[in-house]
Amino acid sequence: MGRQYFGTDGIRGLTNAGVMTAAIAMKVGQAAGTHFLRGRHRHRVVIGKDTRLSGYMLENALVAGFTSVGMDVVLLGPLPTPAIALLTRELRADVGVMISASHNPYQDNGIKLFGPDGFKLSDADELAIEGMLSQDLPLAPAAEIGRARRIDDARGRYIHAVKASLPDDVRLDGLKIVVDCANGAAYQVAPSAVWELGAEVITVGVNPNGTNINDHCGSTSLGLVSETVVASGAHIGIALDGDADRLIVVDERGQTVDGDQLMALIGTQLADQGKLRGGGVVATVMSNLGLERFLQGRGLSLERTKVGDRHVLEKMKSGGFNLGGEQSGHMILLDHATTGDGTIAALQVLAALVKSGKAASELLHLFDRVPQLLRNVRFAGGKPLDDARVQAVIAEAEAQLAGKGRLVIRPSGTEPVIRVMAEGDDAGEVEAVVAAICAAVQDAAS
Repeated sequence: MGRQYFGTDGIRGLTNAGVMTAAIAMKVGQAAGTHFLRGRHRHRVVIGKDTRLSGYMLENALVAGFTSVGMDVVLLGPLPTPAIALLTRELRADVGVMISASHNPYQDNGIKLFGPDGFKLSDADELAIEGMLSQDLPLAPAAEIGRARRIDDARGRYIHAVKASLPDDVRLDGLKIVVDCANGAAYQVAPSAVWELGAEVITVGVNPNGTNINDHCGSTSLGLVSETVVASGAHIGIALDGDADRLIVVDERGQTVDGDQLMALIGTQLADQGKLRGGGVVATVMSNLGLERFLQGRGLSLERTKVGDRHVLEKMKSGGFNLGGEQSGHMILLDHATTGDGTIAALQVLAALVKSGKAASELLHLFDRVPQLLRNVRFAGGKPLDDARVQAVIAEAEAQLAGKGRLVIRPSGTEPVIRVMAEGDDAGEVEAVVAAICAAVQDAAS
């Protein structure tokens, strides 16, 4: 069965269009609620959101859907995605919902679902729910309609859990840290957690108004945090995305430290402490070849998956790994969270900075990136990757890079775009390979 609603990370789209309307959100609540009505206990769902204006509309629609099939609803308000995963388990809920389009602009929104174990849903669960969206589902009798309530201490519970990811004797005294929350879900909890550990905190991106989430701030737009770090003389800057499951860091010079460098740091720190499980790190096909070579030099492996933190997590669970992530900043530390958590990852980095006594620029740049180039080719329709001419150019590029680089070509899971990535020791060769493939795809799609 094909997927009409669920993509690589839940359901996502332009608000009030396509799959992201109040009517569909209510139907998702009914379908997910029905799917998780298991056992004879009183069923419960927790719902959180980021700071998008459309969150109010989708939240109310989901409440209507879940309560109509007999589920009680606990509303948590604006909180990071990993907080919803955590509180789904802590509140013994049957399902958790995060309303967010992550790093996308405010016009988009999305619905992410978590099972009672706090992990994102399996493909089988998503397909089952998707199949129900076109059905007339049985509604609860009047006396069994669910109730909804808000809880006031959700932020405090999450802050406590985040701080508990560090040993009790770790403090951040003496550090001046810029925290950029992207005007998103972590705008209160992330600065509070860092401040409570003793750091001097300078905040940016903490004034959400419903339409400024990820707007020239956060992990996908680093100019603000970089400029603030340099101007304030801070030791480091941490930048989260709209739902705070991603982390990108800037050093004291304002230079970017991406997810690959962060995985190198956290992975080697855990290995030195004898706490790294699985013998290495899990990342996606997009992670830089420099990371793979660095880990191999330390006797560690880099296990690659398809793009998407769900695929990373699946590999981690099946292979017994406790660290995985993406170049884009998703960091999954299974000892502390069931999904990517930018704030927990940031605390691991900050603790390492305190312990080392080094400047961030010295500590965080552990390997030289192999020249890597990614370009997106938008197409109107069809399947350009199936075209014989495109396949011939790709085969030629693979032969050219054999033994000295990598080529990754994949269609986007959310838009009509082909992503073409190549990396290798020769930057000129990488650029030529990518240009040739992009041209072939454009010709095939025209």
